[in-house]
Amino acid sequence: MTVVDIASGVAAGRLSAGAVLDRCAARHAETHAALNALVQPRFAAAAAEAAAIDARPAGLLAGVPVSVKECFPVVGLRTTLGIPTRCDAADTADAEIVARLRQAGAVIVGKANVPQAMFLHETDNPVWGRTNHPAAADRGPGGSSGGDAALVAAGVVPLAVGNDLAGSLRQPAHACGIAAVMPRFTVLGNGGAVETLPGLTAIRPRAGFLARAVADLGRAIEALGIEVGPVPARLRIGWWDDAGPVGASAAVRRAVTQAVVRLRAAGAEIVPLDGSLAVEAAWLHLAILGADGGADIRRLLGPTRPIPGVDRLLRLARISGVWRRGLATLARLVGSRIESEALLRTGPRTARELAALVAAREELRVRFTRLVSGCDAIVCPVSALPALRHGTAARLVLAATPCFLANLLDLAAGAVPVTEVRPDEEAIRPRSVDPVLAAAVAADRGSRGLPVGVQVIAPPGGGEAVVLATMAAIASG
Repeated sequence: MTVVDIASGVAAGRLSAGAVLDRCAARHAETHAALNALVQPRFAAAAAEAAAIDARPAGLLAGVPVSVKECFPVVGLRTTLGIPTRCDAADTADAEIVARLRQAGAVIVGKANVPQAMFLHETDNPVWGRTNHPAAADRGPGGSSGGDAALVAAGVVPLAVGNDLAGSLRQPAHACGIAAVMPRFTVLGNGGAVETLPGLTAIRPRAGFLARAVADLGRAIEALGIEVGPVPARLRIGWWDDAGPVGASAAVRRAVTQAVVRLRAAGAEIVPLDGSLAVEAAWLHLAILGADGGADIRRLLGPTRPIPGVDRLLRLARISGVWRRGLATLARLVGSRIESEALLRTGPRTARELAALVAAREELRVRFTRLVSGCDAIVCPVSALPALRHGTAARLVLAATPCFLANLLDLAAGAVPVTEVRPDEEAIRPRSVDPVLAAAVAADRGSRGLPVGVQVIAPPGGGEAVVLATMAAIASG
């Protein structure tokens, strides 16, 4: 059942919150061995809370089972971030967003898995192990909100809480075939999640939601008392299908085309746009995120040895100066063009250099505002690829290039499923000696039947209402 179905049924007395929770627990038992997603269940405590709701049903989320990303404190559980040295301390208070969900009647069923230090688009760590994609055991559900996305997609919970700094809500939603919304930081903030990058102030992670139905995302936002604002009678939608250096898979481009066709059929005015500015924004976003050379993450890990993917990114992040330029030259000479460019675009920065990057963001904001002038929303890819194979996320960071624009400029954004990969779309990408593009070829191979979504972004000055309305039109088309 949907969030709206459950909450309405419990509030009216047609459904029992306890019975809904029992179904959730049963589905968890059926799927956990294959998924390994709900790594800190709390069904006994949740049953008592569901009974209290049945005695006095109230709230827009009355009786709705909700999973919470592991980075959000929940009383009695642990916020390990996949780091063994953080396993001993229990959370002593709920995160702000968890407390607000409880006030709205939600039943918190536990915490879902995350990547180690939330530093990959791949949900794996030495504390809880690896989470698998609900439809393909050789692939992951994405990250860093991958555990929650897998739970929603597998029907364990109808609603999940995650957060997003570089596609961490939208990328797993796309990979798993569900919907996600990332409100602006000024609207919802970080929800009380534990800070993994305390030195990063120019860009902040944002709390948001994952669900199977777009209307459920709207109900969750409404339950927190967030005013989403009006929607124009006729939407004007800009679009592009550029996915950056990796290049969009055939199914990804087709998904954007299908979404645009559905929106046009719903009465929207459609405007093609040049997506190259979004690629420029992505490089700038990564430069700002990596300006400390990975120092915050290394401090967070402490004596813990990082898993291979995290270790690779951290080793690359700390290289500076002439060594970085030399490694970029060597990478280009051996055919690794994309990684060569990434080395030149990122790396440790001085305070003055970081300030210059932030100033460049404001200049880019002006240019982007001009580009999308008159548009109510933008439709574009979420990722260049469908769900990634296990162990490839560190190599394929740039597959998530389309997500970074919204994070960089604090724009409301979401993801909505559109289609699945067709058999004739698995082997279209040309072979390449570039290791990033070779990994992309391998990701496309065997991807038939995997979900593909699109991203919806509000322009500067736009908000959550137009994102949700555009997603709803796409989903119903």
